[in-house]
Amino acid sequence: MNGTGAAPGATPLPVIRVACGVLCRADGQVLLAQRPAGKLAAGCWEFPGGKIEAGESAEAALRRELLEELGIVVTALEPLIEVHHRYRDREVWLDTWRVLGWHGELAGREGQALHWCPPQALGVAPCLPTVAGILPALRLPSHYVFTPAEGPVEAWFADLPRLPAGALLRLRQPALTEAEYADLARRLQPAARAQGLRLVLDRAAALSEALGCEWHARAAVWQAAGFEPPPGLIWHGSAHGREELLTLRRLGAASAVLGPVQATPTHPGQAALGWAAFARAVRGSNLPCFALGGVGPAQRQRALAEGGQGVAGIRAYWSAPDREGSPSSGSSPLSSAGSAGSA
Repeated sequence: MNGTGAAPGATPLPVIRVACGVLCRADGQVLLAQRPAGKLAAGCWEFPGGKIEAGESAEAALRRELLEELGIVVTALEPLIEVHHRYRDREVWLDTWRVLGWHGELAGREGQALHWCPPQALGVAPCLPTVAGILPALRLPSHYVFTPAEGPVEAWFADLPRLPAGALLRLRQPALTEAEYADLARRLQPAARAQGLRLVLDRAAALSEALGCEWHARAAVWQAAGFEPPPGLIWHGSAHGREELLTLRRLGAASAVLGPVQATPTHPGQAALGWAAFARAVRGSNLPCFALGGVGPAQRQRALAEGGQGVAGIRAYWSAPDREGSPSSGSSPLSSAGSAGSA
């Protein structure tokens, strides 16, 4: 099989490029449209959008389709994920965008029913298969923060309120014993929850299950013979290339961190992928991927533009400690991030 799921030598199927938008309200709910009678898969729910015409960009196609279908003019949007789906008689490449602002009164101009619902409730009603490919990215933030591995814990504990709202927070403390790590996780869990952060642990999966946290599997862990992730546990994996991304998707990972994208002191001597290679690896993998290595909040938009879910990192997210080991009195590098952290 190749990266699109087609068998080598198989007759190529017609390829359809589609732009679709996930309209997001301030209360977190998103808009679904029901395919009207007379259309293929009538009665199924989908995110609104349509075919990208020859010579048309995905963004331009989406703006046109949402005006035609819903009567709205888009004022703010950003890339979400590109999903590849192979039907029996065609291949669909779905360029999906998160629509954050619009004006005009929403209406189903093609007779389609419209319904607002929280992302967690999606998948209950009959939906097109492509909706399932979009949900993992929709349910994830665009920031994946790792704790500093050195320095006093109290310093970065005090920094938790400065982190982007809703971010994944990985407790990365490789020098701690299992008992020390578990004690710190128990202490961090309520503090992270109070700040709206999603705590991710990277030791035994059983610890994540016991504390109700998410889990991060390093490459050496998920590549081990006989690896089976615990059922029902939300987990993320480390990857360094496209084939690893495809394997993580098959194993059921919620996301991957892919890197290093740029040179970084935490990966000395390891060649950087670069943004072009990152984009090639991510495209059509159907797995939300965080860019890792030499990146931070300032590179979030670049990561989205290259097909990523967002950025992952350490140094760029925390206040620089002073000589006494306390956070500096200067502003946090996230102080100008604005509302981007909640995406």
